Amino acid sequence: MVRLWLRVFLAVAVAAACLAAPSSAMRRGAPRVDGETTEQLAAVAGTLLQHRSQALVQTRDRDRTRLPEEILGVRISPRVARVQAEAVQELENRNRAPVEGGPAYTAARTTLDEASAVREGDVVALEAVEHTVVRYDTGRVRQDVRRRFEFKDIDGRLTLVGERVLDPDARPVNDPVRAAG
Repeated sequence: MVRLWLRVFLAVAVAAACLAAPSSAMRRGAPRVDGETTEQLAAVAGTLLQHRSQALVQTRDRDRTRLPEEILGVRISPRVARVQAEAVQELENRNRAPVEGGPAYTAARTTLDEASAVREGDVVALEAVEHTVVRYDTGRVRQDVRRRFEFKDIDGRLTLVGERVLDPDARPVNDPVRAAG
C-alpha cells in the first residue's frame, strides 16, 4: 500500500513539475554548451545590457561609444547593433527618473546570473537572469528579469543575432519603449 501511494505521489510530482516548467525552458536533450563558452556569451550579453543601463544615467561628459562589432571574439550582427544604438539613443533622451519629474538616475549596474546555454542546431541559446540596479538621489530601483539571447554560428564564428525578455509581464527599465532585439 505504501509503495502504491509513493508511486502516485511521484507521478503527481512529476506531472506538476512538467506543468510548472516555463514554456521558455531550454529543450531537453539539446546539448549544453561548455562553461567557458557560456561565460563568454554571458559577458557579451551583459555588455549589451550594461550599455543600455548606462544610457539611463545623466552625465555631463557622455561617452557616446557605440557597441563594438565584436566582444570577446563574438560578433554582433548589424541588425542587433542598429537596434542597440536606437535603444541607447531612446534611453538617453527619455525621462531618466523612477517617477515622472522625480530625481534623475545617478548610477546603473547590470549583471547576469544563472546563465545556461544550449546548442539548438546552428543557434546557441543563452538564458540568464538580469539584475539591474539604478540609483537616484534618495534611493534605488532593482529589477530581476529573465532574458534569452540567441547566437548563430555564421562562418564558424558565433554572432549575437537576437535578444528577448522571457518574463511576459516584465518592463525592464533599460529597455526602450519599443521592444529591442
